[in-house]
This record gives sequence, structure tokens and C-alpha cells, in this order.
Amino acid sequence: MSLAPLAQVAAAPARIKDIVDVEGVRENQLVGYGLVVGLNGTGDSLNNSPFTKQSLQSMLERLGVNTQGENVRTANVAAVMVTASLPPFAAQGSRMDVSIASLGNAKSLQGGTLLVTPLLGADGEVYAIAQGPVAINGFRAEGESASIVSGVPTTGRISSGALIEREIDFELGSQHSLRLTLRNSDLTTARRIAMAINDFIGAPTAVPEDPATVRLTLPVNFNGNIVDLLTDIEQLIIQTDQSAKIVIDENSGIIVMGKDVRVSSVAVAQSNLTVSIAENPEVVQPLPFSQGQTAVEPNTDLNVTQTDTALQVIKESVTLQELVDGLNALGISPRDLIAILQAIKATGALQAEIEVL
Repeated sequence: MSLAPLAQVAAAPARIKDIVDVEGVRENQLVGYGLVVGLNGTGDSLNNSPFTKQSLQSMLERLGVNTQGENVRTANVAAVMVTASLPPFAAQGSRMDVSIASLGNAKSLQGGTLLVTPLLGADGEVYAIAQGPVAINGFRAEGESASIVSGVPTTGRISSGALIEREIDFELGSQHSLRLTLRNSDLTTARRIAMAINDFIGAPTAVPEDPATVRLTLPVNFNGNIVDLLTDIEQLIIQTDQSAKIVIDENSGIIVMGKDVRVSSVAVAQSNLTVSIAENPEVVQPLPFSQGQTAVEPNTDLNVTQTDTALQVIKESVTLQELVDGLNALGISPRDLIAILQAIKATGALQAEIEVL
């Protein structure tokens, strides 16, 4: 295992527009429930998906078809959830993409068409209407005794499949003060953003309020509105900063270190315990004329091996490369390295925060 210093670029210069979000400029999540029709026998089983059957009957009744008391049997319909993100400042009549996901036991949405589906916001109001043919992310094919599935054929997407019916009122140009929110909160970065804006404008326009927020106020004599001000400052280059952190994903054994991680001199010893189990069943034959039966007796080979490594010294590091070289010298697996990093942190020799995903 070799640990590489992948996070050297974490504090690289960046534009203000790439590291902050502007207050009020945001997407809104929409969700809806609908039906996909036209499937080639790959839809929901109505007996096992009662919500699909109820939705189908309700839709037919609204269209003047009475199916009450009738045993509706079809496999060409699937109940789906429809999701979308309403873009900021989206105008009424414009379109947006929607995502489709099967809710019942449909096998595939290939060839299906989504019927008119209202998309609701968190306030329960309808903001868009979705409809159209579904493009799926995979395929499914089967015969009498075999089948093949590629990707996820029960999810799909409709490009420009929703028509926006309601706008979200927010007049950015009429604002005289708003907040810039850092995507990675840091006190030093927030102060650098405020200083860069004030130096560029030549007036105390920006004030850092906390590690994640910079308050921006339109100067009195500024020639333009808040949109003009944002356009002027969003291209400014900022040297971002970050706290020393090690991120660990225990499920996959991935370790990522920030460039400011430091460690004091420590000695580390590690022991590996390997247990191997092998099954070698033996066939036992009965003696002649004994009227016995041939039997299989279990035979397990159990082997335990313990490997001890000598005490290794990790010298005090000044750079990330020195720390990586010291850890690589241990020659251990990523999962063992995770435990060693946590143990070094417990001794107080690791000057960094450990975050476990």
C-alpha cells in the first residue's frame, strides 16, 4: 500500500464565484407521483401494487371511463416518483429536466411515457407539470430460462420534460445587502474574501460575519445595483485556506489528508493475525459385507499465523510528503493504517482532525 499526498491542491487559488453561494440564488426541490404507460409487459403487477391499480382507476374515471367493480389486468403501467430541481429565477413557461424512478415492482420503464404529473414544492404548491417519453439508464432482456439486466432500467429521465407553471419571487437586483456563504467554512478564507472585495471596490463593502458568511453591502456611490457588484467581484482570485483534516472511509479503506496535517515523532508497532480455514471432506467406505453405507465426513484444516513487525519510528513531519513517506515506510494495509492514525491521534501526536465517513 502506498499513500499519496492527493490533497496538495486543496488550498489552490480560486475565484470567489467558485467558493461561495449567493443568498437567494438557489434551486428548489420538486416531487410528484405519476404513472408511466406504454410498457411492453414490464410494468407493475396490479395485484401486488394496489397503489398502481387505484391510481389507474382514478385516472380513467377522470377521463370518463368507469372501471369500478371491474378486474383491471394490465402489465403496461407503472407507478413512479418524479423529481426535479427548479432552477433559480426560472421563468413561467420555461422547461427543466425531470428524473423518474419506479415505485412498484416494474421490471423496466423502457418505451414508457409519463402522463401529466404535477410537481410540488415543500409548501405543497404546484410549480411545474411533467409529461413525456422516458429515456432509461439501462435495459432488460429475458427469455424462457435466462435474463440479462444492464444498468438500472427502472429509473430514467425526461430531458426538458417539465413545464414551469409558477415562479419563485425574489428580486436580486433590488437588494441593497446580502450574504455570501462559503461552501467550505473557514475563518481565514472568509476574511481574505472580505479584504479582496474591499481592496477592489475601495470602500468597506464586505464584512466577515462568521467562518461561513461574508456580508456584502452595496456602496452608496456605486454605479449600479447589487447584480453589477456581484459581477465585478466574482472573478477575484482568493487563496483559500483549510483546517488540518484527515478523512477516512472505513468501508472502502480510502484515506485523504489535507496538506496541513502534521505529526510529532512517534514509534509504531503493528501485528497481523491471519486465520485460514479450509474444508477437505473425506469419503468413508464401509467394510465388505457390513451392510454399511458410504458417508462423507467433514475435515477442517485450521491454520493461524501471526506476523509481528518491528517498532518503527515516524519522525516529526514538516510537510505532507514527509508524513506520507513515514507512513508508507510501515508497509501496511490501508485498514491497518486507519487504526494507526486513530491511535496516533489518541496519543496527541497528530495535529489534525479525523473525520470518519
